[in-house]
Amino acid sequence: METTATTASTGTTADGGATLHSVEVKPLQLILNRAFALIYLFAILALFYYHIHKLLYSSTNYSFITFFIYISIIISDLILAFMWSTTQSFRMRPITRKQLPEKIKKYSNNNLPALDIFICTADPYKEPPLNVVNTALSVMAYDYYPIEKLSVYVSDDGGSELTLFAFMEAAKFAVYWLPFCRVNNIIERCPDAYFSSSYSKNSEIEKIKLMYESMKTRIENVIERGKVDEDYINNDEELQAFTKFWTAGFTRHNHPSIIQVLLESGKDKDITGHGMPNLIYLSREKNKSSPHHFKAGALNALLRVSGIMTNAPIILTLDCDMYSNDPSTPQRALCYFLDQTLWPELAYVQFPQRFHGLNEVDIYASEIKGLFHTNPVGMDGLRGPNYVGTGCFFRRRAFFGSPSSFEQPEIPELFPDHVVNKPIQAHEISQQAHYVASRNYEDESTWGSKMGFRYGSLVEDYYTGYRLQCEGWKSIFCYPKRPAFLGDIPISLYEVVSQNKRWSVGLLEVAFSKYSPLTFGVRSMGFVMAHCYAHYAFWPIWSIPITLYAFIPQLTLLNGVTIFPKVSDPWFFLYVFMFLGAYGQDCLVFTSYQGTFRRWWSDQRMWMIRGLSSYLFGTIEYLTKHLGISTQGFNVTSKVVDDDQGKRYHQGVFEFGVVSPMFVTLATTSIINLVAFLTSIAQIFKGDQSLDGLFIQFFIAGFVVINCLPIYEGMILRSDKGKMPTKVTVFSTFLASILYMAFAFLLRNV
Repeated sequence: METTATTASTGTTADGGATLHSVEVKPLQLILNRAFALIYLFAILALFYYHIHKLLYSSTNYSFITFFIYISIIISDLILAFMWSTTQSFRMRPITRKQLPEKIKKYSNNNLPALDIFICTADPYKEPPLNVVNTALSVMAYDYYPIEKLSVYVSDDGGSELTLFAFMEAAKFAVYWLPFCRVNNIIERCPDAYFSSSYSKNSEIEKIKLMYESMKTRIENVIERGKVDEDYINNDEELQAFTKFWTAGFTRHNHPSIIQVLLESGKDKDITGHGMPNLIYLSREKNKSSPHHFKAGALNALLRVSGIMTNAPIILTLDCDMYSNDPSTPQRALCYFLDQTLWPELAYVQFPQRFHGLNEVDIYASEIKGLFHTNPVGMDGLRGPNYVGTGCFFRRRAFFGSPSSFEQPEIPELFPDHVVNKPIQAHEISQQAHYVASRNYEDESTWGSKMGFRYGSLVEDYYTGYRLQCEGWKSIFCYPKRPAFLGDIPISLYEVVSQNKRWSVGLLEVAFSKYSPLTFGVRSMGFVMAHCYAHYAFWPIWSIPITLYAFIPQLTLLNGVTIFPKVSDPWFFLYVFMFLGAYGQDCLVFTSYQGTFRRWWSDQRMWMIRGLSSYLFGTIEYLTKHLGISTQGFNVTSKVVDDDQGKRYHQGVFEFGVVSPMFVTLATTSIINLVAFLTSIAQIFKGDQSLDGLFIQFFIAGFVVINCLPIYEGMILRSDKGKMPTKVTVFSTFLASILYMAFAFLLRNV
């Protein structure tokens, strides 16, 4: 692909017509990034020269405890240096792309590829069916013609009749909603988002809104009851669906496969006589005696069932809460898929995850700008971004071997180029769809290892994208100005760190597997690209330096023990440069991608919080699992919003509320740092302590204290339900006292 100093246009449509996309490289940015990386690398080498020289040639006689402290600092700096080096991989060649979706219209509509859309849900109480319905309706209303080429598959891994009922209601509402969006050229095609916006009111809109409110009420009433009563069932067909499957002995972990066609293109029409997309509900067969591989298993069931029923060459995967915010999004993806120069090796086009409802400063750093925005831009200049689990358009062929080697599925109907020429409700189609959704279909097969979404990690999205790129596939990052998708965010700190803990376990499963980016990845995709993936795989080891730096400098400060260079020592300025350089670059990159300083501050604070909670406990869980002490699981992140929690979140107030070991480490850290900081200030004013030798330790304690202000507020100043639980505060105070006394005893002779 050609690139120049300004903008290089690349890509043509399948018929050799107009340019559909372009790419821009900024040479000055590349030069500055690489120059800074080189300078900072020399600073790191100088730091380790200082460490080694001090360790080997210092006149100080190290006791066991001081030797342990110094080795801990060296280990922390080694990990920080390694993680910094992986971060620089994203800075080596960032590029910016633009698409011209309006030119897609010049390409014959009848030749646009069919599109299958996968939406996954698992728990109607943590992932409200109404939210899932809104997501489905937003993509069913895509500007994709002919609409018959669009198929929406909903995977309900909880096997809930509540979710099926919600989609039966959605199918009825869709025949009004889709033509309404089309005729009025509505941009926000998620009903809830549209009716929550400042739309212009007229009789037609009010009529549609009443229909939506009626559907919403029926769905919420059924959820509240916990079952679908007969008075909510409208016809014999619906009754048969519920009585056939939800029988005695049916549970979310033990049930047969359920496939229900709710809308069939070519057969069902909207109120204006136009066709409708396919809408299919799927709950794969489950049994406790057979592994189900969590979300990756659900996606592979969708891949096979859709292969039998429609077999579209392009697939969009979506989280259940990630609704479409732009009806032209598929055309943006097609700007790349229709480029015959990219097609042979192009596996997927990834859109960034973006979220609605973020408070002004994004207190939990839910935007995760590095993962979803800045880092993919850097990877896009190499082999392409990683797959982030949602908002991603795949080429179906990519799930069946490398670009040069086809992995043959078990039956010809699953071949990516197989043409389905029967109605999706035909008996043969239904029979085969149930067969490939059965619990033992994957036995003795390569599903999850060489075909489909990959098994072996709780972060199936990261692992699948990584393995596809190791096989030789490439990807593209599509970052339009208008967000293509908008999703929900967790609004309590516990939900945030619990989600990150699950990610940490899954990432370490990849980091220390035979497919580790540092070994297999380097051989398969090259050093720089592999280090991009290594950055994520080793994310959880941030916990080691963050935890050590959260306690050791402060506890030694309380005991008057110097472990860093004095202010009068020239080596002091090396520490100043490294701190300002790392934080300065991070802030500059963050704010250059539509970020604000206040959100960057939240981002760096949450980096520390994750290091002391989710990264730390995720690492512990990974280690204990491999020692056979504990069993991992997959917990669905709750999308339910409590009114009081929502109010506190939008006020910028942290939500603690529950007793958790992860909060104990946070509270203990905040207490130790506050005591060390205040004690040092008191000793300085009394003249008992000089800042010259202890300034770095004093600064670290003060910096942590500033970042812990929301924790102090939750421990002391608040009385609402979201405050830090008293049990956590009391236990953390006790633990901090034990740590202080232990270090005071060990350092008494230093």
